[in-house]
Amino acid sequence: MPLDKRLQDIADNHAIVCYDGVCGFCQRVVQFLLPRDRHGAFYYTALQSPTGQALLKEHGLDPSSLSTFVLIDAGRAYVRSTAGLRVLLRLGGWWRLLYAAIIVPVPIRDAVYSLIARNRYRFFGKTDACMLPVPEARGRFLDRL
Repeated sequence: MPLDKRLQDIADNHAIVCYDGVCGFCQRVVQFLLPRDRHGAFYYTALQSPTGQALLKEHGLDPSSLSTFVLIDAGRAYVRSTAGLRVLLRLGGWWRLLYAAIIVPVPIRDAVYSLIARNRYRFFGKTDACMLPVPEARGRFLDRL
């Protein structure tokens, strides 16, 4: 099923960060990104949300797999460590220097990513609901538009 016009327009013009909405660590990552994304390059959606599920399906990803971080950018879906590094690249400034880690082979990067992902609830907790964004950022959360 194709994306609705509003969502397709956002996906065509912005990068979309899809994160585990009940993961304490993932919510902290979003909280980290919001003030550093001064140009509004990113929109956000929880993997569990109807929007997140539609985006995963649209890009051929398993909507039942909630253990990954996804970046939708320029019509492509990036996952795991590659998604994280591309987010840092898009943030600009000094953060883009960390993109140099892209030279590390994907299996090694994703092994580190998987170690963190497997233990994220144990280390950072799990919440019963998605975070409530600050008022000035609410328009960048797709399930709140």
